[in-house]
Amino acid sequence: MTDADRDRPTDGPIRLLVVDDQYLVRSGLAALLRAAPGMEVVGEAADGAEAVELAARIRPDVVLMDIRMPGLTGIQATERILAQAVDPAPRILVLTTFDLDEYVYGALRAGASGFLLKDAGPERLLAAVTAVHGGDALFAPAVTRRLVEAFMRLTDTGRAEPPHVPAPPALTALTGREAEVLRLVARGLSNAEAADRLFISEATVKTHLNRTMAKLGLTSRAQAVVVAYETGLVTPGSAGGG
Repeated sequence: MTDADRDRPTDGPIRLLVVDDQYLVRSGLAALLRAAPGMEVVGEAADGAEAVELAARIRPDVVLMDIRMPGLTGIQATERILAQAVDPAPRILVLTTFDLDEYVYGALRAGASGFLLKDAGPERLLAAVTAVHGGDALFAPAVTRRLVEAFMRLTDTGRAEPPHVPAPPALTALTGREAEVLRLVARGLSNAEAADRLFISEATVKTHLNRTMAKLGLTSRAQAVVVAYETGLVTPGSAGGG
């Protein structure tokens, strides 16, 4: 848990901003969330620019972000929201129709905490919001790894272009142990599994990972996995057990 996480209020309802350019989708999501105990929809936005303005003004805990919108895309909105946010920054949960959408990859790289398919059921949506708000990984690390590897293979074969997002930071600021923890997490190991591999406590793994994210200016575990691949620390096909 980062310092920002420790400052995040844990009592009261989860405050949500719903962003989608399709009115029926947006209103349906908002209605579902309003009906759920412990959740409060504090804003709705029809495009990325409106999402950035509302996020700065109302400071939601979680943003449900549509990825493909005219004008300012979900990727660009994610970048701007996180860049302008006052700690604790909101968690951003990307909504998409495709689980291997290259835009999802760009959003994770920009700092989104995870993604959710639009056809996910109500229980899955509510569980995802709760998990993201609590600072948990929305997916097992292996799922994020699968997404990253699939997109990188598409890029290597020329069938997809990387989204326009900043280049990943270098890893020279990391200690040897921090780099090793990042490598294991990116390969799909949980914190507990990485701790067993390195013969250290799970709390120590979390500390190393949080320090790594702070040094690299990262905002989510998913973003750390992306950086590990893009810097060559881990290569596609590396197994968690390797």
